[in-house]
Amino acid sequence: MGLALSSPYWLPRALVALRVRVFAAVNGPEGVVVPNDRVGPEEFLRLYADPAADGRSRGAGLSDLFWYWLSPGPEVHQEHLEPGPRYTAVARTTNAILAGTSTELAARAAACAARVLDELVPGDATLVRLRDLMMPVWAEFFHELVFHEPCPPAVRDLITGNARDVVDSLKNTRLRHMRRRGRLTRHLLRRLAAGEVPHKLPAELPTARDKAHYLQGTFFNTAVVQMSEAMAHLLLALAEHPRVQNRCRDRGADGGYDERYLGHVMNEALRRYPLFGIAHRITSAPVETDGGTGYPAGTVLCFDYPAYHATGIERPDDFDPGRWEHLSARDAHHIPFGVAANRPCPAWRLAPLVTRAVTHEVLDRFTLYSSVSHTRSIPHRAPCLLVRRGHELPGHRLAAVRAFLRVRDRWEDVGRSLLQLGLGTAMVLHARRLRPAATYFAHHDTQGRPLHPAAPGAPGETEAGNTQAGGTDAAHRCPYPH
Repeated sequence: MGLALSSPYWLPRALVALRVRVFAAVNGPEGVVVPNDRVGPEEFLRLYADPAADGRSRGAGLSDLFWYWLSPGPEVHQEHLEPGPRYTAVARTTNAILAGTSTELAARAAACAARVLDELVPGDATLVRLRDLMMPVWAEFFHELVFHEPCPPAVRDLITGNARDVVDSLKNTRLRHMRRRGRLTRHLLRRLAAGEVPHKLPAELPTARDKAHYLQGTFFNTAVVQMSEAMAHLLLALAEHPRVQNRCRDRGADGGYDERYLGHVMNEALRRYPLFGIAHRITSAPVETDGGTGYPAGTVLCFDYPAYHATGIERPDDFDPGRWEHLSARDAHHIPFGVAANRPCPAWRLAPLVTRAVTHEVLDRFTLYSSVSHTRSIPHRAPCLLVRRGHELPGHRLAAVRAFLRVRDRWEDVGRSLLQLGLGTAMVLHARRLRPAATYFAHHDTQGRPLHPAAPGAPGETEAGNTQAGGTDAAHRCPYPH
C-alpha cells in the first residue's frame, strides 16, 4: 500500500528513464551530444557555428522520427531543409512574412490576446491549461501575418487542432492523427488555389502542395507551438513566483511597466526552460575543435540546450531573474534562438516583442496561481488558476485550489508517464518501419529534385516530388507518412 501511495514520487522518473532506454534500443546509438567532458561551453559555440555543421536531415536516423512527428510536409519544413537554394529562398520568404514594425507587431499580438482572453476566460476565477489558452492567441496572430486578415473561428479551430496534435505526439501523450492535420492542409490548398495568400511564395517550392505544407509546417505547426510553449513557461513561472509577477504587473510613476525587468524575466524563463532540448546537425566535412577533438564528415552532432544554458552561472536550477541585472545575454551561455551563424530561429526578433505584449494583456486581467511541477517538456500543459484583477479569493479557497492542483498534478504524472511509455514506443517503432526521411532521400537530392525521373506513363514522380503508387489522390503518392 505504501509503495502505491508513494508512486507519484518515484514512478514517473523511473518510467522516463525506461522510455529513454527503449528509444535508444530501438533507434540505436547515434550522435555526439555536446557540451560534454571534451567539448566545453566555448567549444560548443564554435562547433555549433562551424560551416561544416550544416546538414539537417539527410544521413541522421533521428530525422526519421522528427519527420514522422512533423508530417505532412517535413521535406519542405524550413527547419529540416538541407542547405542550398531551396533553404535560402524559404528562409527569405519566412523573414518577409514575419516582418513589421515593433509597434505594429506588438499591437497585433495584444489585440489577438485580448480577443481570446475575453472570450475564453469570462469568469472571475478559472482553472486553465496555459498552453491550451495561448494556442488560439498565436493561431490568430500567425493567421493575420500570413493572410493579412482576421482569423475566422472555424479556421482558428483548424489551426489549434493541428498544432495540438503535433505537440502532443512530440510529447508522446497522444498518437498523431493525420486526418486532423490533413484538414488544415486542404484549407490552405483552397486558399492558394483562390489566390488568397498575399505573399510571393518561393518558386523553389514548385507545387501548391509544397507551398501549403510550407505554410502549415512553418507558421501553423512550429510557430504556434513554440510561441504557446514559451508563453506557458513564462506565465507558469510568474504564477509560481508571486513577487516576480507583482513586479512585472506594477506600473511606475509614469504609468509604464518596468520593461527592463520583464526582459530579465523572459531571459530567465528561456534560459531555464529552453524551447529546444536537442538540436542536431550533420557534418558535411571533417570538423576539429580547438581542443583537438575531431569529428568526421557525417557525424550527427546533438547540441544540448539545457546543458549549455546551465553552464557558467551559479545555482543554474533556480529561477532567478535578478541574475540578469549583472549578466549580459551576449556574454552568458544563452542561445534561446540558436546561433546566428547556423540557422537561427527566424522569429528571434519577433518573439520577444510579441511575448511582452501578450504578457501585459494577461497580467492586466488576471493574477496567476499554480503549484504544479515545472519541467522543460511541460507535458501537463501548465495548469494554472486565473483570478480576475479586482476579485480576491478567500485564503482558504486559494489554499484548497493550490492543494488540488498539486495532488492532481502528481497523480496525472503517473498516468501520463505510463501513457508516454506506451505511445512513445509505438510511434518510435512506426517511424522506424516507415523511415520517412531515409525514404525521401533515396528518391530525391537535397534540393528536392527526383534522382530517377520516371519514364512517361510509368509510376513515378508526381507533384511535390511524391512517388506515385496508383490512383489520383496526392496523399497516397507520398513516400513519407501522411
